Amino acid sequence: MRSSPAAALALIAAVLGGAIVLVVGSAAGWLHGGSTKTVVVRAPAPTAGDAAAPVVAAKPLLGNGFQPAQIYRARAAGVVTIISYFDDASLPDARAGQGSGFVVSSSGLILTNAHVITTAGQGTDKTTTARTVYVEFSDGDRVTASVVGADLFDDVGVLRVDPRQHALDPVPLGNSSRIVVGQPVAAIGSPFGNVDSLSVGVISAIRRSIPSLTSKYDLVDAIQTDAPMNHGNSGGPLFDARGRVIGINAQIRSSGAGSGFEGVGFAVPIDSARRSMAQLLKTGGVKYAFVGIKTEDLTPAIARKFGYAATRGALVDVVNEGSAAAKAGIVPGTRDEVYEGLGVKVGGDAIVAIEGIPVTSAQDVVRIVTTKLVPGETARFTIVRGRQRRIVPVTLDERPPPS
Repeated sequence: MRSSPAAALALIAAVLGGAIVLVVGSAAGWLHGGSTKTVVVRAPAPTAGDAAAPVVAAKPLLGNGFQPAQIYRARAAGVVTIISYFDDASLPDARAGQGSGFVVSSSGLILTNAHVITTAGQGTDKTTTARTVYVEFSDGDRVTASVVGADLFDDVGVLRVDPRQHALDPVPLGNSSRIVVGQPVAAIGSPFGNVDSLSVGVISAIRRSIPSLTSKYDLVDAIQTDAPMNHGNSGGPLFDARGRVIGINAQIRSSGAGSGFEGVGFAVPIDSARRSMAQLLKTGGVKYAFVGIKTEDLTPAIARKFGYAATRGALVDVVNEGSAAAKAGIVPGTRDEVYEGLGVKVGGDAIVAIEGIPVTSAQDVVRIVTTKLVPGETARFTIVRGRQRRIVPVTLDERPPPS
C-alpha cells in the first residue's frame, strides 16, 4: 500500500504488504483495541551436538566484513515492487495492495508472499487471487505480471513477467538450512511505498514456529531478524552477507497500537520457498503430507515426572478422528496435568523419531512430515508408550485446505 494515515497503524502479527486499501481495519486483523497482546514463539530445544558444532556464517560479498552498500549495489536491481489489484484496475476506486518481490530467473520468475497477491489473511470468507498484478522495477518502469500460483500454507507466491518487456537482474538464492544466529542480514523492499529501501540487522533466531498469516497451520523454520521491516516489505528478500537470498520477509511482531516495528520480524526460509515454487511451476498447486495430530514438547523434566522412556520428543495430545494417525493406532493423551507451572497432557504416546530422524520437539513433527515426506507415503513413526518403544507405520494423508 502506498503511504497513508492508515499505514501508520501498529501491526500485530501483521501483514507487511499486500494490504487491500479499502479493507484496512479490524477485519484484516491490523487494528489493536489497546490492550497488549503477547505472542509466544518457542525455539526448538538445543541438541547435544549444538554446542560443539562449528559456526559457519556466509562470507561477505566483497571485503573483509559485512558490506550492506555493496549488497545493495549488487542486488537492488533484482528487487521489485508489486502492485496487486483485486478489482478492475481501470476504476479510480479499485482495491489495490502493495508489497515487494524479487526476480529469481532470467525467464521472468518472481518470488513474493502469497498474501501480497491474494486476499488470504484479510478476513475474507474466500481467498481470491488478484485480478491484475503489476511489477515495478527499480528504474520506475512497470510491466504486467501473471500469477503462477500461491502456496497459502507457507505464504509463498510466484509471478511471471515477460523478459522481453524489461531487462531482468535475477538475485541468487542461498541455503537457509545453514544460517546461524548472529549472522548479519540485509533486507531490501518497499516499506510504506518507499521503493528500494535497505535495512540491516542480524538473524535473531532460527527454526521458529509461527502462526501463518494465510492458513490455519503454523509455519515452521521461520527466520527471526531485527532488521527493520514495515508495511510494504512483505515479499522482499532477506540477504546474507554474500548477497544470497535466505528468506522472504513476511511478518513482524508488535506489542500495541502505535508501537510499530519493535525489532522482531520473520521471514519464510528460502528452502521452503524453493519447494513451493517447484510444485507451483509443475502442477499449479502444492501438496503437504498430514498426520492428523496435535502435539506438545516432551522435556526431560516431564519425562521423569510421568515415566516416559525418552527425554525428548513430541507428546501426542489429540488424534483427529479418521486421520492417518488414528488409522495407525497412535494414542493421544488421556489426562491433563500441571507440572512446574505448565499444563501438559499425558498418558498417550510420545513420538521420538520419524523415518529414523530424531524428534526432539513438537515442531520437529511438522518439519519432518512437511519437508521430508509426501501424501500417500507410509512412514515409520518411533513412539514411546509409557516404558515401551515401538515402531508404527503411518500412511500419510494430504493436508486439508488452509482455511
